[in-house]
Amino acid sequence: MQHITYSHWLPLILGTDTDELLQPYQGYDPTIDASIANVFATAALRFGHSLIQPRLERLDESFQSIPEGPLHLRDAFFSPWRLVDEGGVDPLIRGMFATAAKLKLPEQNLNVELTEQLFRTAHAVALDLAAMNVQRSRDHAIPGYLSWRQYCNMSHVETFEDLANEISDRKVRQKLRELYGHPGNIDVWVGGILEDQLPNAKVGPLFRCLLVEQFKRMRDGDRFWYENPSSFPPEQLAQIKQVTLARILCDNGDNVSRIQPDVFLLPNDNNPLGACNGIPTVDLRIWSDCCENCENRGNTVSRFKRHSAAKYSATNNLQQNDILDESNDCNDLKCFKQLLIESDMKTKKLTEQVGEISRRLEELMLRLEEVQKSK
Repeated sequence: MQHITYSHWLPLILGTDTDELLQPYQGYDPTIDASIANVFATAALRFGHSLIQPRLERLDESFQSIPEGPLHLRDAFFSPWRLVDEGGVDPLIRGMFATAAKLKLPEQNLNVELTEQLFRTAHAVALDLAAMNVQRSRDHAIPGYLSWRQYCNMSHVETFEDLANEISDRKVRQKLRELYGHPGNIDVWVGGILEDQLPNAKVGPLFRCLLVEQFKRMRDGDRFWYENPSSFPPEQLAQIKQVTLARILCDNGDNVSRIQPDVFLLPNDNNPLGACNGIPTVDLRIWSDCCENCENRGNTVSRFKRHSAAKYSATNNLQQNDILDESNDCNDLKCFKQLLIESDMKTKKLTEQVGEISRRLEELMLRLEEVQKSK
């Protein structure tokens, strides 16, 4: 997930200079606070609401609409039964990677399904997502739009016309004047969502600044970041970097057989639809004791399993071989599957033992209650 988010998704959101903005990863920095900023959670990351289409396309294996047709958002919320009764999950998956996100329009940033029909099946009166975003920022006492412009070293603003570089549409600026009276009153989510998108990006300058600051801290302040040398050895990291969302959708759909390599972009000549078999897969044997030369590679999982087995053996007076037989190394998938079967059998045996202990404890508690009553 970290690799997909930072390597595949963020560049499309922040623009082609994402690597320059985030700067190369230099390793874990314990002085950096990786927690989530309030403005990021309540405003900046909610730019995605402007990308939501008013309906979900549902496509068959030929990428044609299924008989039930597209699904309007108003009918999608709180209706999981549609996955069973209306074609399953695959048509929705195909619809998402084969159709574009909503186009940003100056006077319509969120579609009416979100602003007039939200959650109508669960509420007597439908909700308004834009109004909720505004109120949420106020409930959290988030400073206004101009305060965050100053934080991001953007130009000083005195009048609504000073916003012309970021909010170029005159009608939008006039609407802000009518609603807020002064630029200093503009809510941060409203100002950020109304900014013109930067070239090759999906956000304006303010939200890009806030997103970059947050995503950089989350990476550099995370001791378990996947690129941290202490997290994965090189051969495992190489497998992780092969992962794509396309591969995940192929693996988790019921019968998704054709997909483009980059599902964040529409299919075209440079990103053609092709068989799922052509999408790179992850070799999980690199994480198992069945991989070749595990000992020489210093396989983390191998060491953990041996350490855990030895610790359990010492504590429970069991032989090491009763838990995991390390004497016969193997290096093929058949062996790996056999180990899984043996592991399941041992787990089942331990579960039965735990159940027996629980039963005896329950009997003991009942006896204690009887003793207490007799007194």
